[in-house]
Amino acid sequence: MAPNDSARITEEDREPREGRRKAARYALPVAVAGVAAATIGLVPALAATGDPKLPEISAQQLIEKIAASETEQLSGSVKITTDLGLPSFAGLGDLAGGALAGGKGGPSGSSDGSTADPNAKLMELSSGTHTLRVAVDGPDKQRVSIRDTAAEYSLIHNGGEIWAYDSASNEAYHATAPKDAAEHGAAEGGEKRAPKDASKDALKDVPATPKEFAEEALKAAGDTTAVSVDGTARVAGRDAYQLLIEPKQSGSTVGSIKVAVDAKTGTPLKFTLSPSSGGKAVVDVGFTEVDFAKPAASTFDFTPPKGAKVTEEGDKSGAPELPKGADRAKGPKEQGDVKVIGEGWNAVYELNTGSGEGIAGAAGADAAKPGDVPAEAQQFLDALGDKVTGKFGSGTVFKTRLVNALMTDDGKVYVGAVTQDALVKAANEAK
Repeated sequence: MAPNDSARITEEDREPREGRRKAARYALPVAVAGVAAATIGLVPALAATGDPKLPEISAQQLIEKIAASETEQLSGSVKITTDLGLPSFAGLGDLAGGALAGGKGGPSGSSDGSTADPNAKLMELSSGTHTLRVAVDGPDKQRVSIRDTAAEYSLIHNGGEIWAYDSASNEAYHATAPKDAAEHGAAEGGEKRAPKDASKDALKDVPATPKEFAEEALKAAGDTTAVSVDGTARVAGRDAYQLLIEPKQSGSTVGSIKVAVDAKTGTPLKFTLSPSSGGKAVVDVGFTEVDFAKPAASTFDFTPPKGAKVTEEGDKSGAPELPKGADRAKGPKEQGDVKVIGEGWNAVYELNTGSGEGIAGAAGADAAKPGDVPAEAQQFLDALGDKVTGKFGSGTVFKTRLVNALMTDDGKVYVGAVTQDALVKAANEAK
């Protein structure tokens, strides 16, 4: 394709098998707030201005450069800042993770569960600024460490083993990596998958580097998005092109996504998602330093320190019994089905919780009735959202700077990276 030709990305161009296979390899074991993937159509543009000065390239060519990147080894520091407009979750990750693992949670851990379980760290990364050290050596060796002022949390995948270690509590978590971990990403679409385990999912499914965030944003293409090259930049001391992704549709909470792509290797170095409402970025992930040399083999070695408490995967002794209502979404087909309303950036997902009782019922109450929720608790829940009405009835909208959700009083949930007005419109159309 000539640089100035106007074109759409085809399925073959957009998702070459080799590019998709490599993209699936490098998911590192850190969880960050998800980025809504949208459909993308290309508006080629030339990177003719900016600093540093680089050869001209079209958006089509830059997308192909990312897909063709053969980077298999790297190490460096990544700074990640997430601002969803929510309070800091520091500390809450330990509490939630410990409870889900069967313990009391808290920074000091407990006799049940482990603060080193990867699930205990997920919420902390959904707000604030964090510094990560990452290292990758192909599909079988990855390491990521989250640095704090007085402690460090590390997740290591080395061949058939996964280790996590929390230096603050001197606790370690050990799991066996699925034999097909390197090929797991290709298993989507009906192929055989490894047994599901939440901690392993954190390793393979959650984006943690700019490359993985970029792959999420470029998974599909269509008519709802414009992509162009928006100049050049210096990131982590390297020359980079800047790929700009913008919704054509109104009503999305996403204003734009900018990806800085290494001019030499095609590796994304920085990912920035800005909201349509303006202000600072919702998600900003970028290398502050990067080295494409092969990391030392010892980087991926781990032995629990003397005296460390080690929890093996599947050890859920003392885990609390889930409320009976929590199984509702797994019950009748109509309760578990997800319906998609709209397309592209304006896609809204409808889920029928089956409770028929709004917030109280969806929370898992076995037989929620008016008055079951204490007045103070109901007042607190109401304060978190905005009451809305429409053809669908009435409900409450819970908002962040990126993803919003409408929970109706009859037990339906509508969620998407769209504005409150778009959510209400989708709920009305679903009636």
